[in-house]
Amino acid sequence: MKMFYQFSLGYWLVTAVLLTLGLAYWPAAISLAILLNIIQFLHVLVAAKQFSAFPVQVRISYLGLLLLGTIPGLQFIHWIQFAGTWAMVLFNYCPLARFLSLMPWNRRIPLSTPLVMATIFTPPVKGNILQGLPAKT
Repeated sequence: MKMFYQFSLGYWLVTAVLLTLGLAYWPAAISLAILLNIIQFLHVLVAAKQFSAFPVQVRISYLGLLLLGTIPGLQFIHWIQFAGTWAMVLFNYCPLARFLSLMPWNRRIPLSTPLVMATIFTPPVKGNILQGLPAKT
């Protein structure tokens, strides 16, 4: 598991650098970030063996947002990803994973203001955000 985490962190670090380059002065870096994230998605899918696995959901959502950000007028999505990816790399805080944990298929308890607040403000945990949220009562 530790080796998988290191690979994952490496993917996110390179993606963050590519987004930085792409947004700063080298637009082709966004295409490289998309290619890298296709590889990361496939790597995680093979490891998880199912599309419904939470890490696979995060990767496919991230890749989808990368692709959406290439549509004229939607480049702001890449700026949001830039901030979120660096938060993941530097602080192990993944805003996308936290948002996805609130989706109905990932929740064990009803959506509520306390749940949203806990999701946003709970410090990073080992594993994924689903493991750090309250159990179903």
